[in-house]
Amino acid sequence: MAVYTRVNSKDISYIEKNYNIGKIKSFTGIKKGIENTNYLLKTENKKFILTLFEKRVQENDLPFFMNLMEKLNKHKINCPEPQRNKKGGFLIKIKSKTASIVSFVEGKDKLKLNPKNCYEIGKNIAKLHIASKKIKLYRKNSLSLKDWPKLLNKIGNKSKIISPNLNGLMKDSFLQIKNKWPKNLPYGIIHADLFIDNIFFKKNKFHGYIDFYFACNDFLMYEIAICINALCFDKKNNKFVFNKKKSTNLIKGYSKIKRISDKEREALNILCRGAALRYLLTRTYDYLNTPKNAVIKIKNPKEYIQKLKVHNKFINFKNYYN
Repeated sequence: MAVYTRVNSKDISYIEKNYNIGKIKSFTGIKKGIENTNYLLKTENKKFILTLFEKRVQENDLPFFMNLMEKLNKHKINCPEPQRNKKGGFLIKIKSKTASIVSFVEGKDKLKLNPKNCYEIGKNIAKLHIASKKIKLYRKNSLSLKDWPKLLNKIGNKSKIISPNLNGLMKDSFLQIKNKWPKNLPYGIIHADLFIDNIFFKKNKFHGYIDFYFACNDFLMYEIAICINALCFDKKNNKFVFNKKKSTNLIKGYSKIKRISDKEREALNILCRGAALRYLLTRTYDYLNTPKNAVIKIKNPKEYIQKLKVHNKFINFKNYYN
């Protein structure tokens, strides 16, 4: 989440006319994240999130995201529920940007996860995957393996301002990952961006997910690989140290609800390397291309240089699971 486009009281009046959500008492920009402009809207007794879609989100993908969240709510997965406007659709235009309003998910993200939290997250990812299997929607992953060369080309040698050998590391890693990328793994709709700030806890218990704007159809185990990168490293003196206890608990929690096949276990290392490279590429691109006037917290690509190097040293499932 971030603020690229500024909303004013005139825009708020327009929203009130187009949605049956009541009188909006206050609206506040949200700085977290990097993809879209987000505002917290408060009415007399409810809260909503207004999102103006920017950057990588394609307009023709929006019906997928809205329908997915609506259907997941029907399957008892706690996530933002899109609000339909007075015409019955999910979307309106604000400041020439396509926008949506979704329900506010209670709870908040944790600053630090412990292994028990990771076990709970693993269980709930499995529940999400089981629910999403029942949903007949499709969106290809727009940041999958075959899309990475485009990002590599756009970044080019500009990446040397982040790290002198970064371009070489990303190119070499891509070729190695491409040669070993798995085929025919269990497949379905995944969230594809389950970072710590997209997972909400309430009273120290898992409560729900937010930010489904990377959701797509891909390998289910790729979700676990993303989560290992996002949730199972501890920051110590600017170094990101792999926490095997967290990774083990994440996988145990998932396995408690949904079986992990032998093929998925064999593929975990290469999927983790791929997930690390994907975030290294997008963070590098964003670092080099974020507008100077955006109210935004820029995420440091160097984190994923370290994580990619850790995965490059690992060889199999036992590196992630006791």
